[in-house]
Amino acid sequence: MPSYNKSTRQRVADINLGLRVDRATATLPQTTAAAIFNILGGRVAMTAIVGEVTTILGAVGNMSLEANPTTGTTAAICAVVAAGTFEAGTLLSIDGTKATAMLGVNAGGSAMQSKPVVLPVGTLDLRLSLSSTGSVKWSIFYVPIDEGAYVEAA
Repeated sequence: MPSYNKSTRQRVADINLGLRVDRATATLPQTTAAAIFNILGGRVAMTAIVGEVTTILGAVGNMSLEANPTTGTTAAICAVVAAGTFEAGTLLSIDGTKATAMLGVNAGGSAMQSKPVVLPVGTLDLRLSLSSTGSVKWSIFYVPIDEGAYVEAA
């Protein structure tokens, strides 16, 4: 396999998935939703999101992702998953269909999103139904729809 520098590898990801923004590992929201990414300047098409459990999760109950617009009503972008106690290394994702539960496999591979999800200006939130321990780091891939639209870690 040829040796590529990091910027070349990142450009390949940008071509295939869009721009990437990483969010450092952080503790979980407790029985509520909390922003993991801010969507600013306009709409974006999220082409993928991947979370990696970095500290084992306690019994978090149901876990899901929500689009929380600046104007309008918060809406789930996937169905809940009964997260249980995901171990460190578990990869989390969605497939892009609202009715499908968040994907998560204990320390195994996870499917990537097959359909982009349009996110409005506002935040992308992680929601948990219970209080729990643990932490997750996230990466989002997106393509701006509106001129000046971008994503940053919350």
